[in-house]
Amino acid sequence: MLRPKRPPVEAMTLGTRMHWIASAALGWALALTVCHAQADPGVPIEPREVREWLMRIHNAASQRNFQGTFVVSAAGVVSSARISHFFEGADQFEWIEPLDGQPRHVLRHNSEVHTVWPLSRVALVEQRDVLTSFPSLLLGGDDRIAELYDVQVQKPERVAGHDANVLLLRPRDAYRYGYRLWADKETGLLLRSEVLNERGDVLEVSAFSDVRIGVRSQPEVVLQPMRTPAGYRVITTHLQPTQLDVEGWALLKPVAGFRPLSCFRRPLGAVLSADAKPPATSALHAVFSDGITYVSVFIEPYIEDRHLRAMLTSAGATRTLMSRRGDFWLTVVGDVPAVTLRAFTLALERKK
Repeated sequence: MLRPKRPPVEAMTLGTRMHWIASAALGWALALTVCHAQADPGVPIEPREVREWLMRIHNAASQRNFQGTFVVSAAGVVSSARISHFFEGADQFEWIEPLDGQPRHVLRHNSEVHTVWPLSRVALVEQRDVLTSFPSLLLGGDDRIAELYDVQVQKPERVAGHDANVLLLRPRDAYRYGYRLWADKETGLLLRSEVLNERGDVLEVSAFSDVRIGVRSQPEVVLQPMRTPAGYRVITTHLQPTQLDVEGWALLKPVAGFRPLSCFRRPLGAVLSADAKPPATSALHAVFSDGITYVSVFIEPYIEDRHLRAMLTSAGATRTLMSRRGDFWLTVVGDVPAVTLRAFTLALERKK
């Protein structure tokens, strides 16, 4: 993969994708699984059943206690992390320890997320409400998933020591990828997922290599380290909610079933060392979803020595399209085909 200057967030890396999936109880990925599907293998699921199943399984998955090792493999790169997730009352707690790259751990209590780098003694504190907003598409009665994807139950298999139901989602157009998902029969927890291109080739695999479900809840395992030790530099990132039109932008034409999910301003850059200075500028970040996957649009000021040239890059299922628009630099990212990113780029216009 050609590596340009890093876009405004580090969500383009496989390690962060694993964090994205793992955060919020494996978030939207878990919402795709089927727990006790009764249909025969290969039989399509009726559209009226899809939303009910997705909501039921999403809710069940977010309320499970589990611990395991989660692995993401794509484009010859393998990333892994140890994950612990606990649920008590209305609260969720998570500990994520990536096993590759710079030592760090990610702690989450509901929407508050702490990323801690022990070697540089830096702690980054963020609010990530966007990760928990996915169910609003379904809670609002949005049944379009069955319009965008053909959903079928496949033959059950065994994954990470658990019996699993298998669900296949085939896209009905060229603007999204397909998915094959393995869910624990008893609990609905996502055990494995594959992202498939238009030919059915596997672009990316995310899976538990081992997992224990129903472990004892231990919220202090998460809360205690969130009380940052003395001597750490604590940097708090504030996301400012906004809207594209308020910021002087418009998406002239809806893109292939994607709807706006959130929009906010966020600081540019990442803090990776104790002597790093907080970013002086911010990027506009708009998130769109078709109910299954996301597309992120970042708009930041154009800087000549930072933004070298327009390009399309790929890593596994993730596509990133970067281009200049007058005094601004656009970065469109998602687990979608390039045609989808181009559609977003062409539809985005600066209001005069």
